[in-house]
Amino acid sequence: MTANTQCVRAYMDAYGRSDHAAVLSCLTDDVEWIVPGAFHLTGKTAFDGEIENGAFVGRPAITVTRIVEDGDVVVAEGTVCTEQTAGGVLHLVFCDVFEMRDAKIRRLTSYLMQVPEAGATR
Repeated sequence: MTANTQCVRAYMDAYGRSDHAAVLSCLTDDVEWIVPGAFHLTGKTAFDGEIENGAFVGRPAITVTRIVEDGDVVVAEGTVCTEQTAGGVLHLVFCDVFEMRDAKIRRLTSYLMQVPEAGATR
């Protein structure tokens, strides 16, 4: 496993534990996080504020189903299940595109889609 893929796996594991220090250790100082149509954050401080936010309670259940790598780009697919503060459970499928620099995440673009339940493919 390459250093880039190891970093992405460590990031996903740490995010699922809501381990801020471990998540932030996977990022460059000038990291960008883009969720098209929702937000574009820059820097570790902004990123840190989204690891846990008021819209959700507890820790997300993240399942990575596939990781592929090409040069300094790593793509991870999977599912997320998380409890919403307003009630109910949010089930998402994701495709995260990680642009890496020196085996750290420089830019993350997260493509998310809500599904009836985690693991749903249609």
